[in-house]
Amino acid sequence: MPPYPVPLGFVFRSRAKEEKAPAADKALVTDSSETRDPQAPKGRPTPKRSVAQAQRRSVAHTPMTRKDAAKRSRQERRAALDRQRQALASGDERYLPARDKGPVRRFARDFIDSRFNIAEFFLPMAVVILILSMVRVPALQNAALLLWLFVIVLIVVDSAWSGFRLKKRLNERFPDESKRGAVAYALMRSLQMRRLRLPKPQVKRGERP
Repeated sequence: MPPYPVPLGFVFRSRAKEEKAPAADKALVTDSSETRDPQAPKGRPTPKRSVAQAQRRSVAHTPMTRKDAAKRSRQERRAALDRQRQALASGDERYLPARDKGPVRRFARDFIDSRFNIAEFFLPMAVVILILSMVRVPALQNAALLLWLFVIVLIVVDSAWSGFRLKKRLNERFPDESKRGAVAYALMRSLQMRRLRLPKPQVKRGERP
């Protein structure tokens, strides 16, 4: 028997508590000399401003996957087509197709839209002539043929006169700018019915451009 009784708590005391106690004491004594950002993760020092900006830029410029790039490309193409469609209706120069841009092309459109052109009635007259030619009456078929020749001659003469006048006006209005293809562009527009023309006419008939 030992001379002094040994407490049972000393014998059966958990070693885990003995190991945790010094660690807790060290944690209380240790004092970090670095200040911590309130929003930074616990245990990490506040990052420098240059480092944080670099991290934000790296996140912003993270390369997209092929699927994301294709999706963005489709969205941009759809938006460009919408802008172009609205520009064709309103005449907004910023989003018009390349063939319709520029003051020369705009003047050519206004010149054609401001006058009556025989060529714009070509389609309805062609329908009438086709119907007459299908009738089993020789006199009507001959009349349809003569009418067809007459319409073709009128369109050629009127288009030649319009092209001559337009070229003269373009040389007076834009002496230092390229006018290549402007007359042909205007004559092709004159073949279309006024309500079907794109870009939409911006001047009234008889209004001087």
